[in-house]
Amino acid sequence: MTVEEILALPAAPDLIDAGRAFNLGRTKAYEMARRGEFPVPVLRLGNAYRVRRSDILAALGIEQPAAV
Repeated sequence: MTVEEILALPAAPDLIDAGRAFNLGRTKAYEMARRGEFPVPVLRLGNAYRVRRSDILAALGIEQPAAV
């Protein structure tokens, strides 16, 4: 993913999109989440996994642009 694509992610993207930011495929992202090894904290909401965009940005060293 490009920086622009990562910045365009919703506030809490699903695990597949979050994994793409770390160059992880679907299967690997779910395996890492189940083992607690995903690069950032994973939120479990019912049957869904979500990741905070702010955590992704921090882990990748991307500064979030200031709100206008």
